Amino acid sequence: MLGRFLILVFLHVSLFGFNGTVIDIKTLKPIKSAFVSDTKKDVTTDINGSFNLETDDNLVHIKAYGYRPFSIKTDTNKTVFKLEPITVRALYLTFWGANNNSKTLKNLLKIVDNTEINAVVVDVKNEYGSTVFLTNFKQANSYGAHLQRTNRDIKKFIKIMKEHNIYTIARIVTFKDELQASHNPSYAIKKKKTGKIWRNSDNMAWVDPFDIRSHKYTIRIAQESAKVGFDEINFDYVRFPAKSGLDLKKENTQKNRVKTIASFLELAKKELRPYGVFISADTYGNVCWSTNDNNIGQTIKSLAQHVDYLAPMLYPSGFASGSFNVSYPAKHPYIVIYRSIKHIEKIISPKRIRPWLQNFRDYNKQRVHYNKFEIKQQIKATKKMGTDGYMMWSPSSKYVLDYFK
Repeated sequence: MLGRFLILVFLHVSLFGFNGTVIDIKTLKPIKSAFVSDTKKDVTTDINGSFNLETDDNLVHIKAYGYRPFSIKTDTNKTVFKLEPITVRALYLTFWGANNNSKTLKNLLKIVDNTEINAVVVDVKNEYGSTVFLTNFKQANSYGAHLQRTNRDIKKFIKIMKEHNIYTIARIVTFKDELQASHNPSYAIKKKKTGKIWRNSDNMAWVDPFDIRSHKYTIRIAQESAKVGFDEINFDYVRFPAKSGLDLKKENTQKNRVKTIASFLELAKKELRPYGVFISADTYGNVCWSTNDNNIGQTIKSLAQHVDYLAPMLYPSGFASGSFNVSYPAKHPYIVIYRSIKHIEKIISPKRIRPWLQNFRDYNKQRVHYNKFEIKQQIKATKKMGTDGYMMWSPSSKYVLDYFK
């Protein structure tokens, strides 16, 4: 009887109430609906910014939309926690440019130091399945995912980023993965007619989103990214391929597709909770205008329920002639960005939208060059709509400093 009593006492004292108030470091006003989490659960702050988290962890994380993530040890004497506001304005850094000594990185840092740019998106796992640094994920390494890595000292890279106060985003390609698929034919997507592994136009294989093994694999790499210090995990190709005639594990219906993509993001949120990172997901720009899932398992509503930030690829060149009542959308960058975000603001608040913008020449018939005017017009639209900034896509990571002043 005494032994049972001692066990009950231990369980009672192992949890304690970690409480405090979350405020904006600049305005000193309370932040409502901030997330305070340990490894198992989240609580949200009330209208006064106050919270109480029952936990036995020695570290908790605080996140709020529009603020940098914040972590604090539970043995602190502090009761007021100040978050730094940030509107993320990011440039994409290629897999090959993520070398600590590359000219591409040096140019990017120069832009950060002299313009409004304050964030970078790095290819941690690319379309082929290679990782930019050597992770501790033995399964991926056994496939050779680390062999093409371009960064030999990821800790130094993160240190450089922090020295420049850069918000870091790890872009992780999800279900398009040549390495994983070719080493796991049991859950690689196959052609129905031949039973052979299907590859898309750039000769890349995909893993089946219906198979939980494909979920766990990518999430494991996401965890490795969080461990080394990235602030956010950005999932790209978090969808089914837009292709018919494929052999999948489950019936390829809209209901099954949407449920599966949502399940992946829900699991990612759970498994990444211990690291305090934000989660974002990329989607086609036309998903902002669709009433269905475009056969890829994505809707604005379903994605919004499971991510912190939504990243529609609002490249004006990606919209067909006649969209927005104009014959050539690439010539109207402001209209494309502004109206697309406006169209979904009732489903997801603009402060949770951070679109991908176009920093490359139009690939349609007229080959419109995207220079200072076109770049500025896109940025202007995001500011007008009050988004959480933007992410600028240049396939080669070539940017002009003057465009971002």
